[in-house]
Amino acid sequence: MSLPIAVVAGIAAGGAALLLAVAVAIALWCRARLRARRNRTSDTGSSDPSTLVEWGKGGRSSSAPEHQGARHFSLEELALATNDFSEANLVGAGSFGLVYKGLLLDGSVVAIKRRIGAPRQEFADEVRRLSEICHRNIVTLIGSCQEAGLQMLVFEFSPNGNVSSHLYDSGKGFVTRLEFKQRLAIAIGAAKGLNHLHSLMPPLIHKNFKTSNVLVDENFIAKVADAGLVRLIRGYEDVGSSHGFSSSVYQDPEAHSVAQLSESSDVYSFGVFLLELITGREAASLAPQESRESLAQWLEAKFSSNELIDPRLGGGFTSEGMKEFVGLAFQCLNPSSRRRPKMRLVAAELDQILETEMSMTTIMGDGTSIITLGSQLFTS
Repeated sequence: MSLPIAVVAGIAAGGAALLLAVAVAIALWCRARLRARRNRTSDTGSSDPSTLVEWGKGGRSSSAPEHQGARHFSLEELALATNDFSEANLVGAGSFGLVYKGLLLDGSVVAIKRRIGAPRQEFADEVRRLSEICHRNIVTLIGSCQEAGLQMLVFEFSPNGNVSSHLYDSGKGFVTRLEFKQRLAIAIGAAKGLNHLHSLMPPLIHKNFKTSNVLVDENFIAKVADAGLVRLIRGYEDVGSSHGFSSSVYQDPEAHSVAQLSESSDVYSFGVFLLELITGREAASLAPQESRESLAQWLEAKFSSNELIDPRLGGGFTSEGMKEFVGLAFQCLNPSSRRRPKMRLVAAELDQILETEMSMTTIMGDGTSIITLGSQLFTS
């Protein structure tokens, strides 16, 4: 028995509607997949920058292991990774102690910081908290070890070291000639790293931000190092102490101890970092000790006479771009903490400066006019 024509037509229409619904569902699924793929290139994701326009927006170093939370390492593991902490693997020293380059059994290249210290539960707890921070512009803390009277921290390794080794002559070898757009990109990465720390709940204040604590990976993507290390070094019993920090040119002149440092204090330190990017020299060698409490005014006076722009920059910048860069450093160095910009605004302004530079100079090193600096920079 055949079905009535009307019934057959109804089934056909229903089938068409079903096919249409399936097609729509597939299209929505494909769109969601594309959006998810794009999201993986966000600040907390990863990417592989290969062009100039990607500066300041690139992903995690390829040598960084996947984030899996704090890992407990044995002394034996870390001794094996560093050839028993041989001098050949010693790559530096910092506030936490000696720093060694290591190769783990899984092939990960890491930086291992070691110092003498009794084991403490608070240390392990703080490491666990800091290891949860995951951002492309912050050096990842992988794990730690507390054995044999030693405390050790294991970080992802940044093969190009810190920015200061490429910026000014430290007597340790050849100094990289960093172009203006590259310095801008490094500043953007560092600003985004600090902004992420400040956006955490509760906010994490770096408290020891400086040029040597900004590392660069193989793509010269900037990564803020030693975030939260002050508390690991000092512990909980003397976190209010200012010992070891009060004489730093990077320290906020309004703060008289580590306990008084704030998000705005990190902004001030970032201003000193910008000053070093502009001059190519250590800030401590630029400003006399008695002038550090009014570094912004000192900066204004020096730039009025056009003395401080790094001569290695040549003509590789626009006058407008440099003017805005100097003006931003001036804002960050404001003696009044209430008048300094937030880090998110600093990052946004740097992004805008780089975007303008990219639109006006398409080849690295090609600039327009050398800036003529004067007091008008500080009157707008």
